[in-house]
Amino acid sequence: MGSGFASWCISCSVLVLMVVEVSNARKITRRHHLEQGSIGSNYLRQPSSTVHGDHVDPSGKIFFKMEDLKVGKTMAVYFTSKDLSASPRLLSRKEADSIPFSSTKLPEIIDLFEFSKGSHQAKAVEYTIKQCELEPLKGELRFCATSLESMLDYARSLFGSNTNIKVLTTTLLQKPTVPLQNYTISDIPERIPSSSMIACHTLPYPYAVFYCHTQKSETRLFRVSLGAENGEKVQAIAACHMDTSEWDLDHVSFRLLKIEPGSCPVCHFFPPDNLVWVSLSA
Repeated sequence: MGSGFASWCISCSVLVLMVVEVSNARKITRRHHLEQGSIGSNYLRQPSSTVHGDHVDPSGKIFFKMEDLKVGKTMAVYFTSKDLSASPRLLSRKEADSIPFSSTKLPEIIDLFEFSKGSHQAKAVEYTIKQCELEPLKGELRFCATSLESMLDYARSLFGSNTNIKVLTTTLLQKPTVPLQNYTISDIPERIPSSSMIACHTLPYPYAVFYCHTQKSETRLFRVSLGAENGEKVQAIAACHMDTSEWDLDHVSFRLLKIEPGSCPVCHFFPPDNLVWVSLSA
């Protein structure tokens, strides 16, 4: 089979717990409750509607400047305190393909999941489908994965089937007592050598849907050790986008960091339910 196949198998083991048994998938998708709160984490298009005057939606507190990436730096960061084991699971391709996923089928989808028209759940479904149907930005390659197989196929199509790859996630060493709190960088951030990467962000949906994308412009990855004032620790994965000139002018990071598009790199921590696929440097 070769080392390439072995590396893919190791990576697949990271995802195996995220997969729903096909026989139970339809029951789970019908009854799953979409949580009230911020919907969407499309990092290149995230609007500044999360900023209201001096008030910032706490879930937007993940962005920072590259100059802040140093030992001793303290910043307020949002890491969800929800139980990740209760998050929606990835379906198999067979099950996902049996469920419509298109804005033209929106009434049928909302009816399938037994959501009330105009409800938070219905709006979240509509939001996710429309995000997945947006045209990619200049220099962006993107895809919405609705199954484990489609996510793997997308990664293979970009990296090559024999490429040495790895899946990275942010790890909460303890469940946060509060989602937003001050964290201090406790060790020198570790640069993760990678020739290319694919970031997969969760979107709100009754089953797991990932917005996976990569950019042609340079992105640097880091592993960052964070410690909270109450002793809680996080091993976070962070990305620094070196060129943001093609990002949405209304992107929340520009408001939060008080910068202009393309003026300096924008960094962000990945939430613990996001996946980062990397093609390892030789």
